[in-house]
Amino acid sequence: MSNYSKLALFVGGTLFGSVGLKILSSREAKDVYVRATAIGLRAKDSAMETVTAVQESAADILAEAKELNETRAAKIAQKQQESEIQDESEAQDEAEQEA
Repeated sequence: MSNYSKLALFVGGTLFGSVGLKILSSREAKDVYVRATAIGLRAKDSAMETVTAVQESAADILAEAKELNETRAAKIAQKQQESEIQDESEAQDEAEQEA
């Protein structure tokens, strides 16, 4: 590549960069940036609302599951107690019959 070609590429790149910088810093470009940022903020707010709703739902599910397990454990304990009472009663009946 000749020196003129290198110089032409350098000048072309510099001009392209300058024009690009002017375009990126123009009022129209800033309006686009503002609108894009506003869209991003709205999307973030919507996502946060969804996350909050899911968290609340998960908390409700967890509370109901704990309540269900407590009720189940109480029923099991009651059945065990009734079974023990019945076993004691049967044992007493057998003892009385042997005596």
